[in-house]
Amino acid sequence: MKSLAFVTSLLSYLSSPARRRNLRVVLRLVAVLVVLVAVFSTVFHVLMAREGRDFSWPTAVYWTLTTMSTLGFGDITFESDAGRVFSLVVLASGALFILVLLPFAFIQFVFTPWMEQREAARAPRSLPEGTRGHIVLTNLSEIEESLIRRAKRAKVPYVVIVPELQRALALHDRGYAVMVGQLDDPRTYQAARVEHAALVASTQPDTTNSNITFTVREFDATVPIVVTASAEPSVDVLTLAGADRVLRLGYMLGDAMARRVLGVTHAHVVGALDNLLVAEASAAMTPFAGRRLGDLDVRERCGVNIVGVWERGEFRVARADLRIEPGSVVIMTGDAEQLACFDETYGTPRVEDARVVIVGGGRVGRAAGHVLAQNGIEHTIIERLPERVRDGTRYVIGDAAELEVLEQAGLRKATAVLVTTSDDDVNVYLTLYVRKLQPDIQLIARANHDRNVSTLHRAGADAVLSYATLGATEIWNELGPDDSLVVAEGLDVFRVPVPDWLVGRTLAETGLRSRLGCNVIGLVPAGSDRVEAAPPPDQPLPEGASLVMIADAEAQERFFAEEGRRPRRRRVDSN
Repeated sequence: MKSLAFVTSLLSYLSSPARRRNLRVVLRLVAVLVVLVAVFSTVFHVLMAREGRDFSWPTAVYWTLTTMSTLGFGDITFESDAGRVFSLVVLASGALFILVLLPFAFIQFVFTPWMEQREAARAPRSLPEGTRGHIVLTNLSEIEESLIRRAKRAKVPYVVIVPELQRALALHDRGYAVMVGQLDDPRTYQAARVEHAALVASTQPDTTNSNITFTVREFDATVPIVVTASAEPSVDVLTLAGADRVLRLGYMLGDAMARRVLGVTHAHVVGALDNLLVAEASAAMTPFAGRRLGDLDVRERCGVNIVGVWERGEFRVARADLRIEPGSVVIMTGDAEQLACFDETYGTPRVEDARVVIVGGGRVGRAAGHVLAQNGIEHTIIERLPERVRDGTRYVIGDAAELEVLEQAGLRKATAVLVTTSDDDVNVYLTLYVRKLQPDIQLIARANHDRNVSTLHRAGADAVLSYATLGATEIWNELGPDDSLVVAEGLDVFRVPVPDWLVGRTLAETGLRSRLGCNVIGLVPAGSDRVEAAPPPDQPLPEGASLVMIADAEAQERFFAEEGRRPRRRRVDSN
């Protein structure tokens, strides 16, 4: 098998005209070497005969090669001056050909190109036939990193298209699935089998995204395409180019940060699983803050089911004695009518006393200020660069790390601070500083890298919104998987068939909530496509049905580990 692989690799190497030319150069040098050996062996015979000695032709070739290769065993030597001069000529020419020209030519024209070809084979230029349902990515930023982690957990295949071979090889060695290809070449997307892909996603600059979108649409008119846009005018251009969804992540992140301040102005729907809507609402500045879940009448009044609380990166399953803190985010489920009732009943935040300081006047900070202004909340933006100042908003020009600047922006009277800069180190520093100055203030921070989310929580942020997580979540939810929904980083709603070890048992008996940390929020009966929200705890789980659960990553691992340990029930044929 190894010999066959070697021959296949060699034939592939020789298929290139340029490589065949290189090989001919090496063969010419070998031919010259053979001629030299023949000539030198003949001269050896002549000179030895003059000295009165006679050697066989194999001995002549032996002496020539040992002398040319500088081995020089010394067992056969000339006694005449002519013979010694000839030996020097053989030695010099051999050193030139055997030690310099031939090895250099072989390495330059044969070995190096062959090794480069073998290296390049690790980063393919096309996907195997039969590849389907995969995600095609054109970049590898923090957003794609987060998206790839989710794809791996869900066992959804993906490929990253990389134009540069060396970078593709480096990413391959790091464990990424890559393919070499130019982003503006339709043949690249044909090789990536986009006609069978589940999604094409691109987070390149706006102009590059428009080219990618138009190129993909030239090859395939139906594959879903999701791209990001930095500038508002780019949204229309990218839509005209053929993008199905254009994400203005800067604005979306600013909007999400502002919603944490607004309180429960609206139940924000983060996704749907069939007919079941999953929404979130901040508890800050609402009647919920400081109360226990058991004291609320949300379900009785609107039919909305509170399934848990997300607080400082930790998910807590709903329990009657669970206390809602001002910085908590309430996760709820219901249909459109129930959530509308929730908005009408609980959607009047107390904004008359709200004062917000926004650190950073970039796209995220301006978007947050715009949302706050729409809701009548007074706010001030701290910005170091005067050219970022926009009309209609109060700005303080200066460094937020200076106490004087913070006080000028109204920190002492503020009810919330949004830290929105694009530098995670700065955000951690300012979060620590503001929390030290105002221990009780609501503090919401931006993270550009997922790895800094927990750091910002430890620094004192009540809520951290990750740029990478937001982008990956929006792209992943656009993928529209039938069995899962990403609510936040590490928090998923997912559907699984009722395991054999749960069939016939009630939810109260299973211990899914208390022991495993999974909250069952819906039940899909066998043969149905509709989710029955909040199944009664005393209802036995039927065979063939599916559970809809919400859980963080650790709880999911516990659930699937438990399922793997449980023996399957032995079914008895009634016949």
